[in-house]
Amino acid sequence: MDVDRLIAELDARLSEVDSERDRRYPGDAGTRQPVHTVYVPAGTVTPDLSTEWGRTALAALDSYAADAGTLSRATGVDATDVYDRVRAKLATEPVEDLRVDFEDGYGQPGDDVEDADVLAAATALRSVGTPFCGVRIKGMEPAVRRRGVRSLSLFLDAMDGTLPDGFVITLPKVTGVEQVAAMVWLCSRLERDSGLAEGRLRFELQIETPQAVLGADGTATVAKMLHAAEGRCAGLHYGTYDYSAACGVTAALQSLEHPVADHAKAVMLLAAAGTGVRLSDGSTNVLPVGDEARVHAGWRLHARLVRRSLEHAYYQGWDLHPHQLPTRYLATFAFFRSAFPPAASRLAAYLGGTGGSVLDEPATAQGLSAVLVRGLDCGALDTAEVERAVGVTRPVLDQWARRRVG
Repeated sequence: MDVDRLIAELDARLSEVDSERDRRYPGDAGTRQPVHTVYVPAGTVTPDLSTEWGRTALAALDSYAADAGTLSRATGVDATDVYDRVRAKLATEPVEDLRVDFEDGYGQPGDDVEDADVLAAATALRSVGTPFCGVRIKGMEPAVRRRGVRSLSLFLDAMDGTLPDGFVITLPKVTGVEQVAAMVWLCSRLERDSGLAEGRLRFELQIETPQAVLGADGTATVAKMLHAAEGRCAGLHYGTYDYSAACGVTAALQSLEHPVADHAKAVMLLAAAGTGVRLSDGSTNVLPVGDEARVHAGWRLHARLVRRSLEHAYYQGWDLHPHQLPTRYLATFAFFRSAFPPAASRLAAYLGGTGGSVLDEPATAQGLSAVLVRGLDCGALDTAEVERAVGVTRPVLDQWARRRVG
């Protein structure tokens, strides 16, 4: 039997589907993902916003949880091993991803006001200093389409051909694949007119309408949307309140953990798997403000929701107020630090070929490496402790974490 001939014929028969799979499912991009996106209404953003949010968050800790024990009791999360780490994060990198909002959190103040706020936002984002940033424009609906395009065009003109690293556009309220295709076309035209490199403009799709999850033909629209983006889609962000309201959920029950939210996010997770498109959970509008009892109640809720998102493989979420930063990092750091010892032990056993009580395989090693890399990226873990525990260097961990599965 001529096995080489059979293999050659199989390669020829499958070459087209192999290429198509590689194009549609390239795997993880191998870059850092922020743990949150801070949404700030345009008109209030300043170049020192990140620093000011960090100071406000630290002041909230000083006032309402000045030590690890108090924060643990207030939130239900053991802060013993991460309290100092949280404070250090708030002092050095309080905001990982900033989104200047020209949509629902901003409103429609009129062209003159919005034009001025667009120019102010461009000035702020030049020096805000966050690792990731961007703008949320008004969407593709007829009533706001003109204003969304005008703001984005004016912003890019003001940036004069240079964008901050990690810049992305958030496109809200998408309802159809055609809107995504139109956004691809718009980005291409704006790149040409602004002197930007082809492909420089990338966008997130905000999944906050039922039509974006389930189409009239019964298919998952969101999957079609991200593939229609021609590589420009950087993320899928769940919109808690628009989506819940559109599904008829009463306001008092609208939440990240409502069953309609879990269904939508499960579909999003499947649609994005293997594509390199990142996922973000939405927000809670219950803010930890007021007296101590209200702050503690808000912190406990937020910490629980952040932990829940992480457990559901949503490694990013929205924050709307500086007082949410302590619990964002508390829950995130506690999650990764609790995952660290077993992940490191299993990965060291797998890479060392020594076996252990769990029969791991390459896909599992990829998952173990990925949780360690995410912990390193956000500051929950330190490089030296991870390398010492696993017995390999950070570049080796990165290679395993970004390994393509499937």
